[in-house]
Amino acid sequence: MNQLISNPSLAVPQLFSLAGKTAIVTGATGLIGQKDCEALAAAGANVVVADVLELQAKGLANQLGEKHIGLKLDVTNPNSLEKAKATILEKYGSIDVLVNNAAINDMFENPLMAKELSAFENYPLESFRKSLEVNVLGVFLCSQIFGSVMAEAGAGSIINIASTYGMVGPDQQIYRDENGEQSFFKSPSYPTTKGAVLNFTRFLAAYWGHKGVRVNTLSPGGVENGQNEFFIKNYINKTPLGRMAQPNDYQGALVFLASDASAYMTGANLVVDGGWTSI
Repeated sequence: MNQLISNPSLAVPQLFSLAGKTAIVTGATGLIGQKDCEALAAAGANVVVADVLELQAKGLANQLGEKHIGLKLDVTNPNSLEKAKATILEKYGSIDVLVNNAAINDMFENPLMAKELSAFENYPLESFRKSLEVNVLGVFLCSQIFGSVMAEAGAGSIINIASTYGMVGPDQQIYRDENGEQSFFKSPSYPTTKGAVLNFTRFLAAYWGHKGVRVNTLSPGGVENGQNEFFIKNYINKTPLGRMAQPNDYQGALVFLASDASAYMTGANLVVDGGWTSI
């Protein structure tokens, strides 16, 4: 029987409450990471703002309120993660939600070299390795070290942030300007690593399901953030909702996956992309 019918005292807002829960967000000072932290805090969670940028992490935590903390965290370093785990458990006593948000998306220091370096034929091996380290190994290590606490407790929610490019190949045409000039290519590392995150999610959901740990993926679409006008126009033309995302467009989906509102959901990929992958 539906829980809401069998237990009328359980109000829908309670399903989305994270009161008393401790939530870790990696890569928390980035564009979407900040909004993730704000959403989890608004839902009542104790938020651990985790990032390699320690001052920014602590600053964001202070903005959220006194019960939240900012920690320096390197997702590729097991010692950094173990130290953070000890700090979190000492302060809060539990780890209930993990948002694996930290990731590298290629940025080329010299715009004049972007087209040449982003082309698959020339793409630097070191760039590919670095993306694998952060985007895949980082998700693995954070899930292993923080998720094991959840498995021992018999409950928890891990949310891996992937991308539409984890599901479909990049359309290189949207990176061409109004004159048809290719300004750069979407390079191979981001789609490759985000595709890996999707299947790692399925593995871990199947592995820890009997332990009460739910593992899901949130796949966002592109966020408008000062890109070239031609790119925004090209992107919008491929999006049924007719716009790029705003950073807060993913807050509702994140709280849904973190909370009991998605209690019977694991191994899933929640796509929030304005319809980008539907056509």
